[in-house]
Amino acid sequence: MSNKKLRITPLGGLGEVGKNMILYEYGDNILVVDTGIMFPENDMLGIDYIIPDFNYLLEKRHLVRGIIITHGHEDHTGAIRHVIEEIQAPIYATPLTRGLLEVKLAKGGLLEKADLRTVEAGETAHINPFEVEFFHVCHSIPDGVGLGITTPAGLVVHSGDYKFDHTPVDGWPTDYAKLGEFSGRGVLALLADSTNADTPGWTPSEKVIDPAFDKVFSKAKGRIIVASFASLISRMQQVVNAAQRHNRKVAFVGMSMVENAKMAIRLGYLSIPEGLQVNIDQALKMDPSQIVLMSTGTQGEPTSIMGRLSTGTNRQFDVIPGDTIVLSSHPIPGNEESIYRTINRLFRRGANVIYEPIESVHVSGHASQEEMKLLIHLVKPKFFIPIHGELRHLKQHATIAKEVGVPEENVAVIENGQMIEFEDGMMSLGDRVPGGYVFVDGSRVGEVGPSVVREREALAKDGIVIISLVLEKSSGQLIDEPEILTRGFVYKRDAKDLLALAKNRITDTISRGNGNIQDDIEQTVKSFFYNETKRRPMVFVTINRL
Repeated sequence: MSNKKLRITPLGGLGEVGKNMILYEYGDNILVVDTGIMFPENDMLGIDYIIPDFNYLLEKRHLVRGIIITHGHEDHTGAIRHVIEEIQAPIYATPLTRGLLEVKLAKGGLLEKADLRTVEAGETAHINPFEVEFFHVCHSIPDGVGLGITTPAGLVVHSGDYKFDHTPVDGWPTDYAKLGEFSGRGVLALLADSTNADTPGWTPSEKVIDPAFDKVFSKAKGRIIVASFASLISRMQQVVNAAQRHNRKVAFVGMSMVENAKMAIRLGYLSIPEGLQVNIDQALKMDPSQIVLMSTGTQGEPTSIMGRLSTGTNRQFDVIPGDTIVLSSHPIPGNEESIYRTINRLFRRGANVIYEPIESVHVSGHASQEEMKLLIHLVKPKFFIPIHGELRHLKQHATIAKEVGVPEENVAVIENGQMIEFEDGMMSLGDRVPGGYVFVDGSRVGEVGPSVVREREALAKDGIVIISLVLEKSSGQLIDEPEILTRGFVYKRDAKDLLALAKNRITDTISRGNGNIQDDIEQTVKSFFYNETKRRPMVFVTINRL
């Protein structure tokens, strides 16, 4: 590779919402931006979460000069422990983001292994040969930053997750001045968040949530339970403020929520008046009209507190008829079905559930179309690459860039694994590297592949049939009649005739004995069951020879 060539390689986040990870490579030096996870889709049965395929990076781990985390959300931080288990490099993060990383790494026993370095918005980090300027951006979490990355090939602006909120909860708007300064220097390329590229207008300010909370809190006669992401520190502050206005105490529920709240208080990002916060044991003894609980579980995760409340399996407390439950989040794409199922269950248990669009209890932390236009106008990049979104978002963002004056030939819509190269002020497509999914299933990382997931899907759809045979070793003939066990296919008592016919087919196949008996029986039984039921159960044959 030419020493004058800059390579940008997305390993996650392009063509999907989640597992954000982008590499900046110049010469023998690599800068990693974000290490996120993605929640599994409905058909990814048994998968806990998904991380980027960073095998390309592992081959060059000795070239990694630094890892930058733009903010504390899971889709940007969640894979950090998997990365640092394999790659030793300094990790740069703002104070709150670092605090969230510390909580996460401490759980996995990796905190001492991590080389964490604190940076502030407005500072510059020299990560040879890159000079990285951190600038503040508004998002749904404090301390988010975008990046101005000066490379020998030119200046690249990486937006991070952003919006232009003029009245942010923390009073700290996006740094317009820095964006204008970048423009004055000349920006080679802009990589910008595309999440809301199909949403017209401007994203509402976080401030709209306050009157919505006031409305909900004033109407609630019993206990209030607010569900949000554990990393949404600004939302914690808004709940605390609403509780104070309505003379209620606040209790945080769940390990991640409790630990993140402690950390945010310690660092000064969460302010709770003395006496307003109580622990969960105290809260459960109080009059329901005097308490607000804040927990996780907005995405319908079965093991989350909200998921367990909906099924009546939460250990510490249960839903009380008259509870008001507020889901303060947007559904992550693919989670809609599980979220609405959770909402229905909570209603059945007697709760009053508040969610968008019922009330404005959540606003997006991402820019909408008019803000995207403003960012491009402020930065005035020569080249534009949409990031952070499904393909439909990337395409729409590309259209927006062209509408505001970026030449079509200077806009690159790419997906995970596709390199973009810059040399002598020109942009071109480079090589392709792996950019797929790595499934995390319990403690197993990457051991469960797409084929296993497809098998799980088949099992869930059509069930399983296990056929047990005892054959005479010398003759290969049946000693006893076949035994058929089914699960998730047919109810045995209602399928006696079907299973009897299947046994006859098995016996006939054995008597012919013209090949691999095991394979022959599997194919015979599969064909028979499909012809009779139009279903395709998984069929397994075990043979004992005596």
